[in-house]
Amino acid sequence: MRNSPNPGLGLAILRVVIGVIFVAHGWTKLFGGMEGTIGFFGSLGIPAPTLAAWFVALLETGGGALLIVGLMVTPIALLLAVQMVVAIVLVHIPNGFFVIGPGTGGYSFSLLVAAGLVALVLAGPGNWTLANRMQKDVLEA
Repeated sequence: MRNSPNPGLGLAILRVVIGVIFVAHGWTKLFGGMEGTIGFFGSLGIPAPTLAAWFVALLETGGGALLIVGLMVTPIALLLAVQMVVAIVLVHIPNGFFVIGPGTGGYSFSLLVAAGLVALVLAGPGNWTLANRMQKDVLEA
């Protein structure tokens, strides 16, 4: 089996793209959609929907930012993967597989994001992280 020429760069791309997606989703909740998110969570029967909505919005925004820079990747990716599985089960499965077209709102995109997050949990953040950069700066000082 041939080794990848740069797995660290591949993991960085995966981390950054998933991080940007979560920051965008969390940001819209925090700055313009908390009431709607709380109401939606309540309609799903989620206990303490206000607390749950704030937790999710902060996890998405802050966790996405941490993924982008490569800090705390494993625990954040694990939490976000669990969030995605919950979203798939509670929201997307009843809409079918496809996100667009017949069965709009399906679970295919959420499944892809969850798989990317699990890959980050299993593979780690890669070399291209703020933590590695900070460690390199300390060692060079």
